[in-house]
Amino acid sequence: MSLNTLPSIRYSLNIIQDEARQLVQKGVVSRQQPIYSLCQYIPAREWVGVESELEKCDFLLRDRIGDLIGREEWDND
Repeated sequence: MSLNTLPSIRYSLNIIQDEARQLVQKGVVSRQQPIYSLCQYIPAREWVGVESELEKCDFLLRDRIGDLIGREEWDND
């Protein structure tokens, strides 16, 4: 099976938020960066679906990643 025939992933808002949260926790992106920064970490063929889902949920690509993922929960407080 070649890469071009792999099935597309359906990106729900929860999946997008989880992906963004993981990237923030790893220090790859900052909560202050715009959401469109995530396009570097999501396959190009999937990005259109991500954009569509974000728009459907009233997020703009210029909004901050922190707005997308909400406040952080800390287990060790």
